[in-house]
Amino acid sequence: MCGIVGLHLRTPTLYPRLGELLTGMLCEMSERGADSAGVAVYGDPVWSPPGSATVSLLETGVTPAELADALEPRLSCDITVHEVGATQLVSAHCDVEVLRDAVAAALPHALVAGFGADLAVLKGVGHPRELAMAYGLPQAQGWQGVGHTRMATESAVTPAGCHPYAVGPDQCLVHNGSFANHATIRRELQRRGIAFDSENDTEVGARFVAQALADGYDIETALKHLCAEFDGFYTLVVSHRDSFAVVRDAIACKPAVIAETDDWVAIASEYRALVELPGIESAHLFEPAPERIYAWTR
Repeated sequence: MCGIVGLHLRTPTLYPRLGELLTGMLCEMSERGADSAGVAVYGDPVWSPPGSATVSLLETGVTPAELADALEPRLSCDITVHEVGATQLVSAHCDVEVLRDAVAAALPHALVAGFGADLAVLKGVGHPRELAMAYGLPQAQGWQGVGHTRMATESAVTPAGCHPYAVGPDQCLVHNGSFANHATIRRELQRRGIAFDSENDTEVGARFVAQALADGYDIETALKHLCAEFDGFYTLVVSHRDSFAVVRDAIACKPAVIAETDDWVAIASEYRALVELPGIESAHLFEPAPERIYAWTR
């Protein structure tokens, strides 16, 4: 059992409240998973400065100053490093792939938790409320956020095993449930040269979707392929800097509720995570149907 939440803001006047609203949603899901938690935040001007690429790192083993010094010879641009809880956010005015490759070369043992032009990914082991406060999540800004509280069932409780899984540029995935045939699909992806950071079944789903998007499919087609290939029970939220999508398995085993207003779209594993959102009393509320893909674009 895990808890997932997601919030896609349509009204710019709400952007300064993204972190505040996401914190409330995440903490309401603590009882569904209290061993670890993570969030993906799109558009915070400190965590992912406008015009910059940002890479989210865990387990670097170095200080922010040492990290900047290690990258400086590899990049011909200014580098900034923000330490947010256990995560180090590295930003630079360059292509995101260039920054990610420089980080991998300088710190080959560090865990890349996410990368993109507008994305910061923060995740760690511990109670969701304590982690949210350590991140300073209530002060975050932006137009979109996704969160996850984990109750581990099939892999270690480590930062690498936490959600969100953000394995493509400006992409992330959170998951409540389990994939029964993840080992088979993992081997197929490995034969294509795709490397993995954990034994978590969710990472297999994330890398499957990221590869489908890299192959040129849109998010709805990518998720249709996932539904066809993966066995198990799941509710998934997949986000990109400009989109937000939800899908459930064929029998809709795992709980989910979507709320929509003119100002925002939100999803949570349980309704109680939505009750403090502004205008919830007039929101359109519904349970997503089995294997139907719901997607919204910024």
